[in-house]
Amino acid sequence: MNDRSQKLLQIRPEIPSAKILPDMSDEERFQNETLRPIIKLQNDLLLASFQNYIVKGKNSFYNLDLENRLNFILNAIQKDVKFRNSLKGMIIGQFTWEEYEGYIKNSSALNKRMMNMVIKRLQDQIQYFEDKVLV
Repeated sequence: MNDRSQKLLQIRPEIPSAKILPDMSDEERFQNETLRPIIKLQNDLLLASFQNYIVKGKNSFYNLDLENRLNFILNAIQKDVKFRNSLKGMIIGQFTWEEYEGYIKNSSALNKRMMNMVIKRLQDQIQYFEDKVLV
C-alpha cells in the first residue's frame, strides 16, 4: 500500500454500525468498508454541493413542500447526469488505488449503491437546506 492510500485510510471516520460479515457480497462489503466512511467524510462537501445546486436552480427548491423537496433531491441525483457525476467524483477521488481496482470490476452496481446512499444522506439532513430566515 502506498503513502497516499495509507493517508486516505487514516483520515476516514470509523463507523461501528457498518458491520463486515463473512457471508456478505463483495458489493455490500465495499459499501461498508469504503463507501460509508468516505460519504461520511465528504458529508459537508456533499451538503455544500447540493446547496449550490439549489441556488443554480433559481432556489425553486424553497417553494416546495417537504415531500416534493425529498423528490427534488432524488430527481436531481437520478436525472441530472452532470450533477451525479460531480458527486461520484467527490467520492471516487477518495478511493485508494486498491479500492479503485475493486470498484472498476463492478462500477455499475457500486455506483447505484453510492448514489442511493448520497440521496438518503441528503434527504436525512433536509433541515440543512432550510431557507435562511432572519429571526
